[in-house]
Amino acid sequence: MSDYFGAIGRWKPLCNFFVQGTPKPQPRQRHFAMKLKTGQYKARSYDPGTAEGWKAQIALAARDYLPTTPIEAPTRLYLLFLMPRPKSHYRTGKYAGELKLTAPYWHTIKPDIDNLQKAVMDTLSQINFWHDDDLVCVGQIFKRYTVPGESSGLKIEIKLWKGMER
Repeated sequence: MSDYFGAIGRWKPLCNFFVQGTPKPQPRQRHFAMKLKTGQYKARSYDPGTAEGWKAQIALAARDYLPTTPIEAPTRLYLLFLMPRPKSHYRTGKYAGELKLTAPYWHTIKPDIDNLQKAVMDTLSQINFWHDDDLVCVGQIFKRYTVPGESSGLKIEIKLWKGMER
């Protein structure tokens, strides 16, 4: 499995870009019951929309790499989410601005990696980057804290399948 079942070397780079900002997850649709004057209840649903600003930033960054026609090939997607560090990760006093030795490298708290990925893939689908996000068949997703001097955001790399040339 180390070579993705013989698929190494068959991916053609399409684009590689950075989205600056604080990564936000795709929110889950919310549901509630509304009581009517008759005493009956009616189900209602809504989308909280808390990721709209982040999704707009993704769309803006992807604009320069938008293919002339939506991608219709098997796609490989690399996502590296660079999460901002809380103040508690930094030392104070004489060493202010330096990371504590105990500061973690990996971001292992919310938001969940799958919801972060969903916001990216939905955005790329909405701007017609690809025909549908079901074309993404190989991917790697990472979520870590920034290191000093690094901006928070998202690094995206997209590759397309070359086929089975011999």
